[in-house]
Amino acid sequence: MWISLVYLCLYWAFFLLLGLLLVVFLAYCAYVKYIHMKYDHIPGPPRDSFILGHSSFVVKASDNYKVMHDLFLRWAEEYGPVYRTNFLHHVLLTCTSPDSIKEYLMSPTCPKDPYAYNRLFYLFGKRFLGKGLLTNPDHNQWYKQRRIMDPAFSHKYLMEMIGVFNERAEQLMEQLAEKADGKQQVSLHAAINRVTLDVITKVAFGLELGLVEGNKTAFPNAISLVLKGMIDYMKNPFMEYMPKHWSFIRQVQESADLLRKTGRKCIMQRKQAMLNGEELPKDILTKILQCAEQENGLDDEIMLDNFITFFIAGQETTANQLSFTVMELTRQPEITRRLRAELDEVIGFKRDISFDDIANLTYMTQVLKESLRIYPPAPGTSRYIKDDDVIEGIRIPGGVSVNLNTYIMGRMDKFFPDPFKFDPERFHPSAPKPYYCYFPFALGPRSCLGQVFSQLEAKVVLGKLLQRFEFELVPGQSYEIMDTGTLRPRDGVVCTLRPRETASQ
Repeated sequence: MWISLVYLCLYWAFFLLLGLLLVVFLAYCAYVKYIHMKYDHIPGPPRDSFILGHSSFVVKASDNYKVMHDLFLRWAEEYGPVYRTNFLHHVLLTCTSPDSIKEYLMSPTCPKDPYAYNRLFYLFGKRFLGKGLLTNPDHNQWYKQRRIMDPAFSHKYLMEMIGVFNERAEQLMEQLAEKADGKQQVSLHAAINRVTLDVITKVAFGLELGLVEGNKTAFPNAISLVLKGMIDYMKNPFMEYMPKHWSFIRQVQESADLLRKTGRKCIMQRKQAMLNGEELPKDILTKILQCAEQENGLDDEIMLDNFITFFIAGQETTANQLSFTVMELTRQPEITRRLRAELDEVIGFKRDISFDDIANLTYMTQVLKESLRIYPPAPGTSRYIKDDDVIEGIRIPGGVSVNLNTYIMGRMDKFFPDPFKFDPERFHPSAPKPYYCYFPFALGPRSCLGQVFSQLEAKVVLGKLLQRFEFELVPGQSYEIMDTGTLRPRDGVVCTLRPRETASQ
Protein backbone atom coordinates (compact mmCIF):
# COMPACT_ATOMS: atom_id res chain seq x y z
CA MET A 1 0.00 0.00 0.00
CA TRP A 2 2.81 2.39 0.95
CA ILE A 3 4.64 1.58 -2.29
CA SER A 4 1.48 2.27 -4.27
CA LEU A 5 1.07 5.58 -2.45
CA VAL A 6 4.69 6.55 -3.22
CA TYR A 7 4.19 5.70 -6.91
CA LEU A 8 0.97 7.69 -6.93
CA CYS A 9 2.74 10.71 -5.42
CA LEU A 10 5.56 10.43 -7.93
CA TYR A 11 3.00 10.09 -10.70
CA TRP A 12 1.21 13.29 -9.70
CA ALA A 13 4.49 15.11 -9.02
CA PHE A 14 5.66 14.25 -12.53
CA PHE A 15 2.49 15.59 -14.13
CA LEU A 16 2.55 18.64 -11.87
CA LEU A 17 6.11 19.37 -12.94
CA LEU A 18 5.20 18.71 -16.58
CA GLY A 19 2.25 21.07 -16.25
CA LEU A 20 4.42 23.71 -14.62
CA LEU A 21 7.00 23.43 -17.41
CA LEU A 22 4.22 23.71 -19.99
CA VAL A 23 2.89 26.87 -18.31
CA VAL A 24 6.39 28.38 -18.23
CA PHE A 25 6.94 27.46 -21.89
CA LEU A 26 3.59 28.95 -22.94
CA ALA A 27 4.35 32.11 -20.93
CA TYR A 28 7.74 32.35 -22.64
CA CYS A 29 6.11 31.87 -26.05
CA ALA A 30 3.64 34.63 -25.19
CA TYR A 31 6.56 36.92 -24.28
CA VAL A 32 8.35 36.08 -27.55
CA LYS A 33 5.13 36.89 -29.41
CA TYR A 34 4.91 40.21 -27.56
CA ILE A 35 8.50 41.05 -28.62
CA HIS A 36 7.62 40.17 -32.21
CA MET A 37 4.57 42.44 -32.13
CA LYS A 38 6.63 45.25 -30.60
CA TYR A 39 9.38 45.22 -33.25
CA ASP A 40 7.98 43.52 -36.35
CA HIS A 41 7.11 46.84 -38.02
CA ILE A 42 10.88 47.23 -38.52
CA PRO A 43 12.04 45.64 -41.83
CA GLY A 44 13.97 42.40 -41.62
CA PRO A 45 14.42 38.96 -43.18
CA PRO A 46 11.78 36.27 -42.51
CA ARG A 47 12.43 34.27 -39.35
CA ASP A 48 13.40 30.64 -39.74
CA SER A 49 11.83 29.76 -36.38
CA PHE A 50 9.27 31.34 -34.06
CA ILE A 51 11.50 30.94 -30.99
CA LEU A 52 15.02 30.70 -32.44
CA GLY A 53 14.36 33.51 -34.90
CA HIS A 54 17.30 34.03 -37.25
CA SER A 55 19.76 31.93 -35.24
CA SER A 56 20.05 29.17 -37.84
CA PHE A 57 20.94 31.69 -40.58
CA VAL A 58 23.72 33.17 -38.47
CA VAL A 59 25.08 29.76 -37.39
CA LYS A 60 25.19 28.62 -41.01
CA ALA A 61 26.78 31.91 -42.16
CA SER A 62 29.55 31.57 -39.55
CA ASP A 63 30.18 27.83 -39.99
CA ASN A 64 33.88 26.96 -40.27
CA TYR A 65 34.77 30.51 -39.22
CA LYS A 66 33.21 32.11 -42.27
CA VAL A 67 32.50 35.84 -41.99
CA MET A 68 28.91 36.13 -40.79
CA HIS A 69 29.09 39.88 -41.45
CA ASP A 70 28.72 39.07 -45.16
CA LEU A 71 25.19 37.87 -44.36
CA PHE A 72 24.51 41.09 -42.44
CA LEU A 73 25.84 43.06 -45.43
CA ARG A 74 23.46 41.25 -47.78
CA TRP A 75 20.54 41.96 -45.47
CA ALA A 76 21.56 45.63 -45.17
CA GLU A 77 21.51 45.95 -48.97
CA GLU A 78 18.10 44.24 -49.11
CA TYR A 79 16.25 45.70 -46.10
CA GLY A 80 17.63 49.19 -45.81
CA PRO A 81 19.34 51.45 -43.25
CA VAL A 82 17.87 49.68 -40.22
CA TYR A 83 16.69 46.10 -40.05
CA ARG A 84 15.72 43.65 -37.36
CA THR A 85 16.96 40.17 -36.44
CA ASN A 86 15.53 37.94 -33.71
CA PHE A 87 17.32 35.53 -31.38
CA LEU A 88 15.01 33.89 -28.84
CA HIS A 89 13.38 36.85 -27.04
CA HIS A 90 16.16 39.25 -28.02
CA VAL A 91 16.02 41.70 -30.91
CA LEU A 92 19.16 43.08 -32.55
CA LEU A 93 18.93 45.98 -34.96
CA THR A 94 21.61 46.58 -37.57
CA CYS A 95 21.97 50.22 -38.53
CA THR A 96 23.77 51.68 -41.56
CA SER A 97 22.41 55.22 -41.26
CA PRO A 98 25.36 57.65 -40.97
CA ASP A 99 23.33 60.17 -38.99
CA SER A 100 22.36 57.49 -36.48
CA ILE A 101 25.96 56.21 -36.32
CA LYS A 102 26.96 59.76 -35.42
CA GLU A 103 24.27 59.96 -32.74
CA TYR A 104 24.99 56.60 -31.11
CA LEU A 105 28.79 56.64 -31.21
CA MET A 106 29.47 60.29 -30.48
CA SER A 107 27.10 60.62 -27.53
CA PRO A 108 28.11 59.41 -24.03
CA THR A 109 24.42 58.87 -23.29
CA CYS A 110 24.32 55.79 -25.55
CA PRO A 111 25.98 52.98 -23.55
CA LYS A 112 27.52 49.84 -24.95
CA ASP A 113 25.06 47.00 -25.23
CA PRO A 114 25.07 45.43 -21.74
CA TYR A 115 23.64 42.12 -22.99
CA ALA A 116 26.51 41.56 -25.45
CA TYR A 117 29.39 42.93 -23.40
CA ASN A 118 28.33 41.49 -20.03
CA ARG A 119 28.55 38.06 -21.64
CA LEU A 120 32.29 38.66 -22.00
CA PHE A 121 32.71 39.32 -18.27
CA TYR A 122 33.25 35.58 -17.82
CA LEU A 123 34.39 32.96 -20.31
CA PHE A 124 33.20 29.49 -19.32
CA GLY A 125 33.10 30.46 -15.66
CA LYS A 126 36.50 32.21 -15.65
CA ARG A 127 36.69 35.99 -15.41
CA PHE A 128 37.80 37.13 -18.85
CA LEU A 129 37.37 40.74 -20.06
CA GLY A 130 35.43 41.65 -16.91
CA LYS A 131 34.68 45.36 -16.66
CA GLY A 132 37.66 46.80 -18.47
CA LEU A 133 37.65 49.63 -20.99
CA LEU A 134 36.31 47.45 -23.78
CA THR A 135 33.38 45.87 -22.00
CA ASN A 136 32.18 48.14 -19.17
CA PRO A 137 28.73 49.49 -20.18
CA ASP A 138 28.59 51.93 -17.23
CA HIS A 139 29.78 55.31 -18.53
CA ASN A 140 30.93 56.68 -15.16
CA GLN A 141 32.98 53.57 -14.33
CA TRP A 142 34.42 53.54 -17.83
CA TYR A 143 35.28 57.24 -17.70
CA LYS A 144 37.33 56.84 -14.52
CA GLN A 145 39.34 54.06 -16.16
CA ARG A 146 39.84 56.03 -19.37
CA ARG A 147 41.05 59.08 -17.45
CA ILE A 148 43.69 56.88 -15.79
CA MET A 149 44.73 55.13 -19.02
CA ASP A 150 44.83 58.11 -21.40
CA PRO A 151 48.25 59.56 -20.39
CA ALA A 152 49.94 56.21 -21.11
CA PHE A 153 48.75 56.40 -24.73
CA SER A 154 49.49 60.06 -25.40
CA HIS A 155 51.62 61.01 -28.41
CA LYS A 156 54.38 62.26 -26.13
CA TYR A 157 54.56 59.01 -24.17
CA LEU A 158 54.31 56.82 -27.28
CA MET A 159 57.21 58.67 -28.92
CA GLU A 160 59.45 57.01 -26.36
CA MET A 161 58.25 53.58 -27.50
CA ILE A 162 59.40 53.90 -31.12
CA GLY A 163 62.74 52.38 -30.22
CA VAL A 164 61.07 49.13 -29.12
CA PHE A 165 58.99 49.04 -32.30
CA ASN A 166 62.17 49.36 -34.37
CA GLU A 167 64.12 46.84 -32.29
CA ARG A 168 61.51 44.07 -32.53
CA ALA A 169 60.77 44.75 -36.20
CA GLU A 170 64.50 44.66 -36.97
CA GLN A 171 64.77 41.25 -35.33
CA LEU A 172 62.02 40.02 -37.63
CA MET A 173 63.76 41.47 -40.70
CA GLU A 174 66.95 39.61 -39.78
CA GLN A 175 65.03 36.34 -39.50
CA LEU A 176 63.23 36.90 -42.80
CA ALA A 177 66.53 37.72 -44.51
CA GLU A 178 67.70 34.18 -43.77
CA LYS A 179 64.66 32.80 -45.63
CA ALA A 180 64.55 35.34 -48.46
CA ASP A 181 65.79 33.05 -51.24
CA GLY A 182 62.59 33.06 -53.30
CA LYS A 183 61.95 29.42 -52.38
CA GLN A 184 61.31 29.03 -48.66
CA GLN A 185 57.71 29.57 -47.60
CA VAL A 186 57.01 31.94 -44.73
CA SER A 187 53.69 32.56 -42.96
CA LEU A 188 53.85 36.31 -42.63
CA HIS A 189 50.75 36.38 -40.44
CA ALA A 190 52.45 34.12 -37.88
CA ALA A 191 55.71 36.09 -38.11
CA ILE A 192 53.98 39.45 -37.66
CA ASN A 193 51.97 38.00 -34.77
CA ARG A 194 55.21 37.25 -32.95
CA VAL A 195 56.41 40.83 -33.42
CA THR A 196 53.20 42.48 -32.22
CA LEU A 197 53.00 40.20 -29.18
CA ASP A 198 56.65 40.88 -28.31
CA VAL A 199 56.01 44.61 -28.66
CA ILE A 200 52.85 44.82 -26.54
CA THR A 201 54.30 42.70 -23.74
CA LYS A 202 57.51 44.76 -23.66
CA VAL A 203 56.04 48.24 -24.15
CA ALA A 204 52.99 47.69 -21.96
CA PHE A 205 54.23 45.41 -19.18
CA GLY A 206 58.01 45.16 -19.36
CA LEU A 207 57.87 41.44 -20.23
CA GLU A 208 60.58 39.94 -22.45
CA LEU A 209 59.02 37.02 -24.31
CA GLY A 210 61.61 36.82 -27.11
CA LEU A 211 59.12 35.28 -29.54
CA VAL A 212 60.77 36.83 -32.58
CA GLU A 213 64.10 35.34 -31.47
CA GLY A 214 62.49 31.91 -31.39
CA ASN A 215 61.60 31.48 -27.71
CA LYS A 216 58.66 29.17 -27.11
CA THR A 217 55.93 30.35 -24.74
CA ALA A 218 52.30 29.46 -24.21
CA PHE A 219 51.05 33.00 -24.83
CA PRO A 220 50.34 32.90 -28.60
CA ASN A 221 48.35 29.68 -28.25
CA ALA A 222 46.58 31.00 -25.15
CA ILE A 223 45.43 34.12 -27.00
CA SER A 224 44.22 32.06 -29.97
CA LEU A 225 42.31 29.74 -27.65
CA VAL A 226 40.54 32.49 -25.70
CA LEU A 227 39.58 34.25 -28.94
CA LYS A 228 38.20 31.03 -30.39
CA GLY A 229 36.46 30.29 -27.11
CA MET A 230 34.98 33.77 -27.07
CA ILE A 231 33.36 33.54 -30.50
CA ASP A 232 32.15 29.97 -29.90
CA TYR A 233 30.65 31.03 -26.58
CA MET A 234 28.93 34.06 -28.14
CA LYS A 235 27.39 31.81 -30.79
CA ASN A 236 26.45 29.02 -28.37
CA PRO A 237 26.30 30.04 -24.67
CA PHE A 238 25.06 26.55 -23.75
CA MET A 239 28.11 24.71 -25.09
CA GLU A 240 29.69 24.50 -21.61
CA TYR A 241 26.91 22.08 -20.65
CA MET A 242 27.64 19.76 -23.59
CA PRO A 243 30.20 17.01 -22.81
CA LYS A 244 31.60 17.01 -26.36
CA HIS A 245 32.98 20.54 -25.77
CA TRP A 246 34.43 19.98 -22.30
CA SER A 247 38.00 19.25 -23.41
CA PHE A 248 38.13 22.45 -25.47
CA ILE A 249 36.48 24.47 -22.69
CA ARG A 250 39.10 23.26 -20.21
CA GLN A 251 41.87 24.46 -22.55
CA VAL A 252 40.18 27.86 -22.86
CA GLN A 253 39.82 28.13 -19.08
CA GLU A 254 43.49 27.26 -18.59
CA SER A 255 44.46 29.89 -21.17
CA ALA A 256 42.37 32.57 -19.47
CA ASP A 257 43.96 31.57 -16.14
CA LEU A 258 47.45 31.87 -17.63
CA LEU A 259 46.81 35.39 -18.92
CA ARG A 260 45.30 36.60 -15.63
CA LYS A 261 47.99 34.97 -13.45
CA THR A 262 50.71 36.58 -15.58
CA GLY A 263 48.97 39.94 -15.38
CA ARG A 264 48.52 39.68 -11.62
CA LYS A 265 52.20 38.88 -11.16
CA CYS A 266 53.28 41.85 -13.31
CA ILE A 267 51.02 44.27 -11.48
CA MET A 268 51.96 43.07 -8.00
CA GLN A 269 55.70 43.18 -8.74
CA ARG A 270 55.46 46.69 -10.19
CA LYS A 271 53.42 47.95 -7.24
CA GLN A 272 56.00 46.55 -4.84
CA ALA A 273 58.80 48.18 -6.81
CA MET A 274 56.97 51.52 -6.54
CA LEU A 275 56.61 51.08 -2.77
CA ASN A 276 60.32 50.24 -2.48
CA GLY A 277 61.29 53.34 -4.42
CA GLU A 278 63.05 51.31 -7.11
CA GLU A 279 63.79 52.64 -10.57
CA LEU A 280 60.80 51.79 -12.76
CA PRO A 281 60.74 50.93 -16.47
CA LYS A 282 59.12 53.61 -18.63
CA ASP A 283 56.33 51.42 -19.93
CA ILE A 284 52.57 51.70 -20.07
CA LEU A 285 52.01 49.78 -16.82
CA THR A 286 54.19 52.19 -14.85
CA LYS A 287 52.35 55.20 -16.27
CA ILE A 288 48.94 53.66 -15.54
CA LEU A 289 49.86 52.82 -11.94
CA GLN A 290 51.22 56.34 -11.37
CA CYS A 291 48.03 57.88 -12.79
CA ALA A 292 45.87 55.47 -10.80
CA GLU A 293 47.61 56.58 -7.60
CA GLN A 294 46.66 60.18 -8.35
CA GLU A 295 43.05 59.11 -8.99
CA ASN A 296 42.66 57.24 -5.69
CA GLY A 297 43.54 53.87 -7.16
CA LEU A 298 41.91 51.34 -9.44
CA ASP A 299 40.58 47.94 -8.48
CA ASP A 300 43.17 45.20 -9.13
CA GLU A 301 40.64 42.99 -10.90
CA ILE A 302 39.76 45.81 -13.30
CA MET A 303 43.48 46.35 -13.88
CA LEU A 304 43.66 42.68 -14.82
CA ASP A 305 40.64 43.05 -17.11
CA ASN A 306 42.52 45.74 -18.98
CA PHE A 307 45.70 43.64 -18.99
CA ILE A 308 43.78 40.94 -20.91
CA THR A 309 42.26 43.55 -23.21
CA PHE A 310 45.68 45.06 -24.03
CA PHE A 311 47.18 41.62 -24.56
CA ILE A 312 44.55 40.66 -27.11
CA ALA A 313 43.58 43.94 -28.76
CA GLY A 314 47.11 45.33 -28.73
CA GLN A 315 48.52 42.32 -30.50
CA GLU A 316 45.86 40.52 -32.48
CA THR A 317 44.22 43.42 -34.31
CA THR A 318 47.50 45.07 -35.39
CA ALA A 319 48.92 41.77 -36.63
CA ASN A 320 45.74 41.09 -38.60
CA GLN A 321 45.69 44.57 -40.14
CA LEU A 322 49.31 44.24 -41.25
CA SER A 323 48.72 40.75 -42.62
CA PHE A 324 45.69 41.87 -44.63
CA THR A 325 47.70 44.80 -45.98
CA VAL A 326 50.60 42.59 -47.09
CA MET A 327 48.12 40.10 -48.59
CA GLU A 328 46.47 42.86 -50.63
CA LEU A 329 49.78 44.35 -51.74
CA THR A 330 50.74 41.05 -53.39
CA ARG A 331 48.12 41.84 -56.07
CA GLN A 332 48.63 45.63 -56.14
CA PRO A 333 51.99 46.24 -57.88
CA GLU A 334 51.35 49.93 -58.60
CA ILE A 335 50.34 50.69 -55.00
CA THR A 336 53.39 48.76 -53.77
CA ARG A 337 55.62 50.73 -56.12
CA ARG A 338 54.26 54.05 -54.80
CA LEU A 339 54.72 52.91 -51.21
CA ARG A 340 58.34 51.99 -51.84
CA ALA A 341 58.99 55.29 -53.60
CA GLU A 342 57.65 57.15 -50.56
CA LEU A 343 59.77 55.03 -48.22
CA ASP A 344 62.88 55.65 -50.34
CA GLU A 345 62.26 59.39 -50.18
CA VAL A 346 61.40 59.62 -46.47
CA ILE A 347 63.60 56.90 -44.94
CA GLY A 348 66.09 55.85 -47.60
CA PHE A 349 68.51 53.25 -46.22
CA LYS A 350 68.15 54.18 -42.56
CA ARG A 351 67.86 51.26 -40.21
CA ASP A 352 65.43 52.89 -37.78
CA ILE A 353 62.23 54.73 -38.58
CA SER A 354 61.75 57.83 -36.43
CA PHE A 355 58.58 59.44 -35.13
CA ASP A 356 59.08 62.32 -37.58
CA ASP A 357 59.55 59.86 -40.46
CA ILE A 358 56.21 58.25 -39.64
CA ALA A 359 54.47 61.62 -39.81
CA ASN A 360 55.73 62.00 -43.41
CA LEU A 361 54.50 58.60 -44.62
CA THR A 362 51.31 60.06 -46.08
CA TYR A 363 50.65 57.43 -48.72
CA MET A 364 51.29 54.61 -46.25
CA THR A 365 48.63 56.16 -44.01
CA GLN A 366 46.21 56.04 -46.95
CA VAL A 367 47.04 52.40 -47.66
CA LEU A 368 46.57 51.36 -44.04
CA LYS A 369 43.25 53.20 -43.82
CA GLU A 370 42.02 51.55 -47.00
CA SER A 371 43.08 48.18 -45.62
CA LEU A 372 40.99 48.87 -42.50
CA ARG A 373 38.03 49.84 -44.66
CA ILE A 374 37.78 46.56 -46.50
CA TYR A 375 39.43 44.31 -43.89
CA PRO A 376 38.64 45.70 -40.41
CA PRO A 377 39.98 43.23 -37.80
CA ALA A 378 37.28 44.47 -35.38
CA PRO A 379 34.16 44.60 -37.57
CA GLY A 380 31.92 46.67 -35.35
CA THR A 381 30.42 47.52 -32.00
CA SER A 382 26.98 47.79 -30.47
CA ARG A 383 25.01 50.31 -28.44
CA TYR A 384 21.88 50.14 -26.33
CA ILE A 385 18.89 52.31 -27.25
CA LYS A 386 17.20 52.90 -23.92
CA ASP A 387 14.42 55.25 -25.04
CA ASP A 388 12.19 55.33 -28.10
CA ASP A 389 13.89 56.75 -31.17
CA VAL A 390 13.48 57.16 -34.93
CA ILE A 391 15.99 55.94 -37.53
CA GLU A 392 15.45 57.03 -41.14
CA GLY A 393 11.73 57.54 -40.43
CA ILE A 394 11.29 54.15 -38.73
CA ARG A 395 10.02 54.16 -35.14
CA ILE A 396 12.35 52.26 -32.79
CA PRO A 397 10.88 51.21 -29.42
CA GLY A 398 13.37 51.63 -26.57
CA GLY A 399 15.10 48.76 -24.82
CA VAL A 400 16.88 47.30 -27.85
CA SER A 401 20.46 46.72 -28.99
CA VAL A 402 21.81 48.16 -32.23
CA ASN A 403 24.74 46.74 -34.21
CA LEU A 404 27.00 49.38 -35.81
CA ASN A 405 29.25 47.62 -38.29
CA THR A 406 32.17 49.23 -40.12
CA TYR A 407 32.72 46.05 -42.18
CA ILE A 408 29.20 46.33 -43.63
CA MET A 409 29.34 50.05 -44.35
CA GLY A 410 32.87 49.85 -45.76
CA ARG A 411 31.62 47.40 -48.40
CA MET A 412 28.47 49.30 -49.46
CA ASP A 413 28.56 51.06 -52.81
CA LYS A 414 26.50 54.03 -51.60
CA PHE A 415 29.25 54.96 -49.16
CA PHE A 416 32.33 53.78 -51.08
CA PRO A 417 31.82 53.51 -54.88
CA ASP A 418 33.25 50.30 -56.31
CA PRO A 419 33.75 49.08 -52.71
CA PHE A 420 35.73 45.94 -53.51
CA LYS A 421 38.41 47.90 -55.35
CA PHE A 422 41.44 48.55 -53.12
CA ASP A 423 41.93 52.28 -53.65
CA PRO A 424 44.01 54.29 -51.13
CA GLU A 425 43.03 57.51 -52.94
CA ARG A 426 39.75 57.36 -51.01
CA PHE A 427 41.81 58.57 -48.04
CA HIS A 428 43.94 61.19 -49.79
CA PRO A 429 44.27 64.27 -47.53
CA SER A 430 42.22 66.33 -50.01
CA ALA A 431 39.51 63.68 -50.52
CA PRO A 432 36.20 64.19 -48.71
CA LYS A 433 36.21 62.44 -45.35
CA PRO A 434 33.78 59.53 -44.96
CA TYR A 435 30.68 60.75 -43.14
CA TYR A 436 30.18 58.35 -40.22
CA CYS A 437 30.45 55.23 -42.36
CA TYR A 438 34.05 54.33 -41.49
CA PHE A 439 34.96 53.53 -37.89
CA PRO A 440 37.50 50.68 -37.58
CA PHE A 441 38.52 52.04 -34.16
CA ALA A 442 34.97 53.17 -33.27
CA LEU A 443 34.25 56.89 -32.85
CA GLY A 444 33.49 59.35 -30.09
CA PRO A 445 34.34 59.06 -26.40
CA ARG A 446 34.63 55.26 -26.52
CA SER A 447 36.91 55.10 -29.54
CA CYS A 448 39.86 52.71 -29.25
CA LEU A 449 42.45 53.91 -26.75
CA GLY A 450 45.28 52.14 -28.58
CA GLN A 451 44.66 53.29 -32.16
CA VAL A 452 47.69 55.62 -32.31
CA PHE A 453 49.89 52.92 -30.75
CA SER A 454 48.60 50.41 -33.30
CA GLN A 455 49.20 52.58 -36.36
CA LEU A 456 52.68 53.65 -35.24
CA GLU A 457 53.64 50.01 -34.87
CA ALA A 458 52.02 49.07 -38.18
CA LYS A 459 53.98 51.74 -40.06
CA VAL A 460 57.32 50.68 -38.57
CA VAL A 461 56.82 46.98 -39.37
CA LEU A 462 55.33 47.55 -42.85
CA GLY A 463 57.95 50.18 -43.66
CA LYS A 464 60.84 47.84 -42.88
CA LEU A 465 59.22 44.94 -44.73
CA LEU A 466 58.73 46.99 -47.91
CA GLN A 467 62.16 48.58 -47.56
CA ARG A 468 63.92 45.21 -47.48
CA PHE A 469 61.90 42.59 -49.38
CA GLU A 470 59.86 41.63 -52.39
CA PHE A 471 57.15 39.11 -51.52
CA GLU A 472 54.51 37.09 -53.31
CA LEU A 473 51.89 34.60 -52.20
CA VAL A 474 52.68 30.95 -52.79
CA PRO A 475 50.38 29.10 -55.21
CA GLY A 476 47.15 27.96 -53.58
CA GLN A 477 46.92 30.86 -51.13
CA SER A 478 43.57 32.63 -51.16
CA TYR A 479 42.46 36.14 -50.27
CA GLU A 480 39.66 34.87 -48.05
CA ILE A 481 38.87 36.02 -44.52
CA MET A 482 38.11 34.00 -41.42
CA ASP A 483 36.28 35.17 -38.32
CA THR A 484 37.86 34.01 -35.06
CA GLY A 485 36.53 36.80 -32.88
CA THR A 486 38.63 39.19 -34.94
CA LEU A 487 38.93 39.00 -38.73
CA ARG A 488 42.18 37.54 -40.05
CA PRO A 489 43.49 36.15 -43.37
CA ARG A 490 42.23 32.57 -43.68
CA ASP A 491 45.38 31.07 -45.20
CA GLY A 492 48.03 32.88 -43.14
CA VAL A 493 49.58 34.98 -45.97
CA VAL A 494 52.19 32.35 -46.81
CA CYS A 495 54.77 34.00 -49.07
CA THR A 496 58.15 33.57 -50.66
CA LEU A 497 60.54 36.48 -50.20
CA ARG A 498 63.55 37.93 -51.96
CA PRO A 499 65.83 40.80 -50.93
CA ARG A 500 64.55 43.91 -52.64
CA GLU A 501 67.91 44.96 -54.05
CA THR A 502 68.21 41.68 -55.98
CA ALA A 503 64.56 41.41 -57.02
CA SER A 504 65.15 42.68 -60.54
CA GLN A 505 68.33 40.71 -61.23
